[in-house]
Amino acid sequence: MTEVSLTGPAVVTGGARGLGYSLAQALAAQGSAVALLDILPDVADSAARITAEYGVRAIGLVVDVTDQDAVASAFTQIAAEIGTPQILLTAAGITVWNDSVDVSAAEWRRVMSVNLDGTFFAAQAFGRGLLAAGLPGSAVFVASMSGSIVNVPQFQASYNASKAAVAHLGKSLAVEWAAAGIRVNSISPGYFLSDMTAQFTEQNPELAREWVSRIPVGRMGQPGDLHGLVTFLASDASSYLTGQDLVIDGGYTAI
Repeated sequence: MTEVSLTGPAVVTGGARGLGYSLAQALAAQGSAVALLDILPDVADSAARITAEYGVRAIGLVVDVTDQDAVASAFTQIAAEIGTPQILLTAAGITVWNDSVDVSAAEWRRVMSVNLDGTFFAAQAFGRGLLAAGLPGSAVFVASMSGSIVNVPQFQASYNASKAAVAHLGKSLAVEWAAAGIRVNSISPGYFLSDMTAQFTEQNPELAREWVSRIPVGRMGQPGDLHGLVTFLASDASSYLTGQDLVIDGGYTAI
């Protein structure tokens, strides 16, 4: 049986809080040094908590993932401080709920910019570093089941489209970088308890009940439900797995 072995330092976008922070904890628990990127100023505090809890090197950088140059500069700094990243997890993401006829150009572009452009810019910097150093690596993009189904009752066409694009971007880069030993996969979570979903469900408990009524396992996901999958994808245990989108949704899309 292949043991789970992480290959090197990790970068997690959207790592200050929520799913990103939780998944950074999962990597740190396996001994990986971690760099957290986030637009939120408390990202440094989040990194400090990881160091205190897991005893690994962790740094937090305030970075807007929609800024290509800023992302590239961050990866240069990370390589100098903790080594060339060999694991990438892209968890930065936002959503807008609105009827499509009412969505403004600014709202549409913001969702696409954070979810899709931010994923690509991080992957681009990640790939450049690995190719220059001649190192293998594993990227895990956080897509969504919304990239393959249409959620109800809320309307979120921009989010759905962006996450479908993220999953296909992963496949595209997986093929492009396979010969260099760089693997790229995506995970597509269903409804999870997170900062993103809480902003809606805390004000509308009935919405959460409606979501859960459609999930065969009868509950929303907890951040920890993603830890095993992400650790597996980041590790050598999945060395023959690339270009895949793995749905983890409690059976929602199986219906």
